[in-house]
Order: sequence, then C-alpha cells, then structure tokens
Amino acid sequence: MTMSRSIKRVSIVGYGRFGKTLFRLLRDDFELIIIGKNNPQDIAMAETVFYCVPISSFESVIKSHKKFFKQDQLLIDVLSVKQHPKKVFEKHLKGLKTQALLIHPMFGPDSSKNGFSGLPITIDRFRADDGNFDFWKNFFVSKELKVIELTAKQHDKLAANSQGLTHFLGRLLDVYGLKPTSIDSLGTKKLLEIKDQTCNDSWQLFTDLQHYNPYTVRMRIKLGVKFDRLFNELLPKQLHPKGLVFGIQGGKGSFNEEAINYYLKLSGEKNYKIKYLYTSANVLRALHEGIIDRGQFAIHNSAGGIVDESIQAMAQYKFKIINKFAIKIAHALMIRNDADFSEITTIITHPQVLAQCKQTLLRKYPNLKQISGKGKYVDHALLAKHLGKKEFPKHVATMGSRVLAQLYGLKIVEDNLQDLTENYTTFMVVSRI
Repeated sequence: MTMSRSIKRVSIVGYGRFGKTLFRLLRDDFELIIIGKNNPQDIAMAETVFYCVPISSFESVIKSHKKFFKQDQLLIDVLSVKQHPKKVFEKHLKGLKTQALLIHPMFGPDSSKNGFSGLPITIDRFRADDGNFDFWKNFFVSKELKVIELTAKQHDKLAANSQGLTHFLGRLLDVYGLKPTSIDSLGTKKLLEIKDQTCNDSWQLFTDLQHYNPYTVRMRIKLGVKFDRLFNELLPKQLHPKGLVFGIQGGKGSFNEEAINYYLKLSGEKNYKIKYLYTSANVLRALHEGIIDRGQFAIHNSAGGIVDESIQAMAQYKFKIINKFAIKIAHALMIRNDADFSEITTIITHPQVLAQCKQTLLRKYPNLKQISGKGKYVDHALLAKHLGKKEFPKHVATMGSRVLAQLYGLKIVEDNLQDLTENYTTFMVVSRI
C-alpha cells in the first residue's frame, strides 16, 4: 500500500466487539497497541489513538487520558453519534494542539465478518490537519470502504432515522417476542435478521444511541404518531352505519346511564346503541380496540373530587374529548327486599359514592362498615343488580341512584344522602384520535 505518510503506530482504546473489528481492519498496516485500564499511559506511544469505548463513558475516558496527550497527536472516535464526541473534544482539548477526527464506521462485527469492501464510513475533519485527514481518508478508501464526508450535525440527523430507527425497531421486535415460524416469508426473515443483528449489540449501545443523539427523540415521537395513525386507520370509522355505539363506565340504572341519556338528548343523536362496560378502563380499552365508537366516564364530583379510577385509566390510552358536561347526583341507601335494616352491617359501593356521602354516613350510620367495590363491582349499578338477585348476603347494603331500587327490586332505606345539596358529577364523552 502506497500512502503519503509512513505507517503509524496506532493505539486502540477499548477492546470490545467493535475494538476487535477495528483491529482486523488495521492489523495489516500498523503496529497496534491495545489500551486498557492498566496501561493508559501507553497512548503516548502512538501517533494516532482510536477510541472504541461506550458513548456514555467517552467523556470520562478522555478526561482521564488528557494528561497523556501529545502535541499534534491525532485522536479518532468511532462513536455512533458525532455531536457528543465533538463537544467532549472541544471541552477537553481546549488550549492543546492535540488533533481530533470524527468518524463513524457504519458497520459492526456482524456486518463486516465477510470483509470490509463496500461498507460505509462517515468522516468529519473537525480538528485534523490536511495531512492527517488525507492520510486516514485515503487509508479507508484503500480498504474499499465507502467514505462519506458529513459534519457531526448532518451525521446525527441522518443517523437518527437510519441506525437509531433500526435499533429501536429491532429492540421492539425483541420485546414483542418475534420468533421464526415454519411459514416465514422473506420479509419476516428480514425482520428476524434486524432483530438478531441489533440485539447482538449491547443494551448500553442501544440506550446510548437513543440518549446521545439529539434527533432520536424526534424520531421516536414521529414513529409513535405514525403508529397511532396507522393503527386507527385499520379500525372502522363507525361500527354500524345506522348509528354510533357508546360504551359507558356504569351499568343499567347507573348515573353513567343517566349521563349518557342526558348527552344523547343534548346532542340530538337519534340512532345509537349503549354498551354497559362498568369501568373506565373497560371503556377506554374498548375504544382503543374498536369495539365502541364513543366512550363515556365520570371524571370529577363536587364533593368527591377527582375520580381516581378514570384518571388511572386515562393515563393508559390516547383519545379525543368530544364533550364535557355535569349532571346533578343524589344517592340512596338500598337493601335486599327480604332484609331488615337491623341486619345491615356493611355498605359496598363505588368509592366516589362513599366520598360524596362521607359526612352524612358518619352522622347517620356510623356503625356501618364502608367498603369500596372491587373489580367489576366497583360499579354500584352492577352490584345492585346482583344484590337484587340475592347473590350478596342480607347484611350488605349498597348506594346509588334510586332508579336501581326500581330496576332490581331493592328497598330504599333513605334517599338524598349526599353531603352537598348541589352535588354535581362531570362526565366526558370521548372518541379515538
């Protein structure tokens, strides 16, 4: 190989998977010194030093090596991001005559196992003089690498949507659990290759790629937006041509049913179907999966405050708010029709009902144990239905709209137990984005 400068002595800092790959690229042309934790001073013996260390460790390594740098010595980083090492070099080489070159070999141990010919490598002159820049550019060309000159900023912008995206999708396929099958198409096999190749690299490399390139955040946000849009494109705009399907948080006879009837009258909807889904989580899950067209749930009450069940469910899904409104709420205490109030020891109902009647229950029924409904029985309308069927023992009472007593044959002990005379609950009607 004929080059403008004589063969140099080269140090490689970091002898991991890529350090070994770089060793294969350089071994026929240079005297190589491998630098580890025990011999950092040996970097002074080489005219050129390659840094093959994790992105997140790069600054601490440069800082610890600074005292060994020589005048006109060339430092070359091979990190998968470029603005970060540029800033680190600018910070720690300030006032020194040590040179620096930014490169990114766009290949790894797997993609280069059959040789380096045709593989891309980016290069940014940065702090290298003409002699060093030309020397290394010509060397890479002599190894039949495809040399691409890019600034650090240009590199990171492009890399976010190539390497950053590829590693993100590869890890996503791994988390998804993609496995080979007996009927895999060529496309599926390519996806498996992407998963295997990216997951062969360390988790640290993956997280460093995502954290140290300032453009990968935009990539992930864009990917999420496009995923949601494509996901929703596969769902019907409307389940039935004759009318919308509404899913509500409560059961038949609940305040949610009263609220949806109020909304339907207000909006003028004539053709519709109501699904009773009992919990806010069920409503938003059904909306997300395309089982309903609209969802409704309670979010706030004058006395009880925020509806925790709804807030927790809202944190899990994306949706669009169609309308927000409030209706007045009154709570009745109800028991089985074959029970006597003297037998009652426990009230089971929605935690919001207990919160809205807290002071009144303390004053009028201090001896009754108060329990929030669990699972599907968080909906007091469903609980009232099963209480009416005598599927709860005689000593259990529930609370909610007096309509429930009419629907399920319960006896009302007392009505209007809410602490506030003007007791309003706010509901939301939502759709997919």
